[in-house]
This record gives sequence, structure tokens and C-alpha cells, in this order.
Amino acid sequence: MSCISLVVEDQADIRKLIRMTLEFENHEIHEVADAPTAMVFAAEMRPDLVLLDVMMPGEFDGLEACRRMRADPRFADTRIILLSARGQSADIAAGLAAGADAYVLKPFSPIKLLDTIRACIGAGRTAEVGS
Repeated sequence: MSCISLVVEDQADIRKLIRMTLEFENHEIHEVADAPTAMVFAAEMRPDLVLLDVMMPGEFDGLEACRRMRADPRFADTRIILLSARGQSADIAAGLAAGADAYVLKPFSPIKLLDTIRACIGAGRTAEVGS
């Protein structure tokens, strides 16, 4: 069974890396570059997994998108993994408090990202993953 995955990242090179990583698994991959567009796509496609950059330009950032998804019952079963270069304990705590299932630090290795995805899809919340 395929996992419907939405990659929300404003940097094209990082989106490409994530896409290449997800292609090792059975993912139907969709990509957007900002949080407001992610909300529209997510409402239409109901992804199983959202890989969501925290810091993005635009109307609101990844943390706010995470909060909005968690407040919407349509996304109750959606796993959300936040991606960020901000690795202070307060940043990680804010991400998990927003409802993220995991918080992955950039730069990340594709193998560790896949491990985090597998853990989230198979279980509940995890913590952080370094590079």
C-alpha cells in the first residue's frame, strides 16, 4: 500500500533530496513550497504523511500549519514531521507542542529521515533526529 506524502519545503534542492529519499519507499509524493498552499493540498488529498519545513516565507510558517492541521479532525491520522535547522530545546519543544509527531534537524541524512518516517508511520510521536 502506498503512503501519500506531502513535502512542504521552500528550498527546491531540499525538496529534491526528500523526494529522492521517499522514492526508496512506496510513497506517492506531492510537493509544495509554502504553508498556505500545503493546507489547500492537504485538505484535497488527505496525506498519510506531511514533511513540513518550519521556517518558510509567506502568510504563516510550518509551525502554524502544523497547529492548524492538528486542530482539524480531517488530519487526525496524518503523521507530521517538522524539518528545521533550529535545534535548540525550545524549538523542538515548540514543534512537538504544535502537534508534530517528530522533529528532524537539518541537515539530515536520508537514512535517518527514512528511519524517522518508518517510526512515525508505525507508531506515535518520536523526538528529534540529528544529521
